Amino acid sequence: MVVFTGATSRTTRDRMPRGEAEHYRERALELGVPADAILVEPKARNTGENIEFSRALLADQGIAVSSVLLVCKPYEERRVYATARKLWPDVEWVCASAPMSFAEYIASIGDEYLVIDMLVGAQQRLMIYPDEGFMIRQDIPVGVETAYRRLVADGFTSRLVPTAAH
Repeated sequence: MVVFTGATSRTTRDRMPRGEAEHYRERALELGVPADAILVEPKARNTGENIEFSRALLADQGIAVSSVLLVCKPYEERRVYATARKLWPDVEWVCASAPMSFAEYIASIGDEYLVIDMLVGAQQRLMIYPDEGFMIRQDIPVGVETAYRRLVADGFTSRLVPTAAH
């Protein structure tokens, strides 16, 4: 069973105006995935909602789940895993993303400053969300936290959680 989940985000709304879940469902059908093997959850607007809404959809369909492969953006694997483990701890989680270099990812987005902003925002969430109960805690190497603080000081702040201290 494949569940595609998600509405749109700032980086996908122009390319996927009908929503991420619907876009990926259409592509899977084009590639030959049978329609009866696909579920669509079109309302989630963040990782927590992706997991919670998909879990509810699967339960409503009577589908028992013991393991899940999460496919996400390359820089989001740690955060997605930590969120999934917190919200649905009795499932075995594996996270994956498209294998690509940093340069290839920047080229796919088309804006290197936006990519760095997204990385900084994802790192901030890894640091603050465990205290808010949104994810399990993960060790953050000192060098990573130092680089994060330097990038924030350099103005890469558009993807930060606005109420959190930098």
